[in-house]
Amino acid sequence: MNFFSVMGTLLDESGFAALTWQSGVMILISFVLMYLAIAKKFEPLLLLPIAFGMFLANLPLAGMMTEADPWYHSGLISIIYYGIKSDLFPCLIFMGVGAMTDFGPLIANPASLLLGAAAQFGIYTAFILANATGLFTPAQAAAIGIIGGADGPTSIFIANNLAPNLVAPIAVAAYSYMALIPMIQPPIMRLLTTKKERSIKMGQLRKVSKVEKIVFPVFVVLLTVLLLPSVAPLLGMLMLGNLFRESGVVSRLSETAQNELCNIVTIMLGLSVGATANGELFLRTQTLAIIAMGLFAFGFSTVGGLLFGKLLCFITRGKVNPIIGAAGVSAVPMAARVAQVEGVKANPTNFLLMHAMGPNVAGVIGSAVAAGFFMMVFGH
Repeated sequence: MNFFSVMGTLLDESGFAALTWQSGVMILISFVLMYLAIAKKFEPLLLLPIAFGMFLANLPLAGMMTEADPWYHSGLISIIYYGIKSDLFPCLIFMGVGAMTDFGPLIANPASLLLGAAAQFGIYTAFILANATGLFTPAQAAAIGIIGGADGPTSIFIANNLAPNLVAPIAVAAYSYMALIPMIQPPIMRLLTTKKERSIKMGQLRKVSKVEKIVFPVFVVLLTVLLLPSVAPLLGMLMLGNLFRESGVVSRLSETAQNELCNIVTIMLGLSVGATANGELFLRTQTLAIIAMGLFAFGFSTVGGLLFGKLLCFITRGKVNPIIGAAGVSAVPMAARVAQVEGVKANPTNFLLMHAMGPNVAGVIGSAVAAGFFMMVFGH
C-alpha cells in the first residue's frame, strides 16, 4: 500500500467526506453564536455552551449524539442529554434560580404580578398561531407557545410532556432567545415608549421583612400546586431554592445551589441543548416554523408587558416607568438588566433594576402557571 492510497483511504473515511451542506450550515451558525457570546457578551454563560454543543454535534462521524444499547455505549453528549429528557436539569436549574433570586421586589410591589402576567401574552398568541397553521397538534402548539415566556427550563419541561419529538427545536429556540434578549428587547422598548416615559424615576420600594420572605415561597407552592398539580416539580424546586436563601439556616446549601450546582448543570444543559441542533433535523419547514413562532411569541410577550406598563403609568399619573413591563418575561435577571440599561440611557440618574426584578420574578411564576394550565388541558 503506497502513500497515496493510504491518504485516499484516510480522506474517504474522514469527516470531510461525510460533511453535508446541512452540517456545514449549522457549524456556521454555531460560529455566529460563539461570536455573539464572546465578542458581544450576549449571555455567554448560556450561549457559549449551546453554540459549542451545536458545533460538536454537527461534526460528521464524531458520534457525540449517537444512541446505543446499552446506554453507556452512547455518545458523550447523548448520555448527558438524559438529564433533559428526564426533566432533571430543568428542575435543578429552577432550584438554582430560586436560590439566587430575591422575591423582595415582588412582595414589596404586588402590582408586579400583573406586569408578569401581561408579559405572558406572547405565549397565548403563539399558541393560537401555531395551532392555526395546521402543522402542529394543539399540544405541540402549546409547547411552542411557552417559548414566549423566555423560560428555558419551563420550555423543556412542557415539551418533554406534551411534544417529546419537538424538544430539540423548542429548547434551542427558548435558550437562544433568552441569550439574545439584549438584542431583541431594546428596539421594541424604544418603539412602544417615549423617551419621557423611559426617563421616569420610580420611588424606593418598601423594606420587606424576613418573615414575609420565608412565608412567600411556601404560600406560592401551596396555592399553585393545589390549583395546578403538574407545576409541582418546577415551582417546588424554585421555591425550595428560595427557601434555602431566605431561611438563613442553610447557607452552605444555598451557596451550592447558586454556584457549583447551578454552574455544573448549566454547562451540561447548554451543551446538550446545543447538540440537539442537528442539521438534518433543523433545516426543515416545521423546525424553522418553530424558530420563527418562538421569536413571534417572545416579541409579543415583550409587547404585552410594555403595554400594561404604559397602562399602569397612565393610572398612576407617571409613577411607573413602563419599560419595567418588558422585564415580565421569565429570563432572570437578563430582562431586568435590559430594562435598567434602557432606563439609564434615557436618564443617567435612573435606577430601575430592583423595580424591574418584581415583574421579572413574577414572569417565572407566570410562565410555570401557563405551562401547568396547558398540561392540565392537553396532558391527557
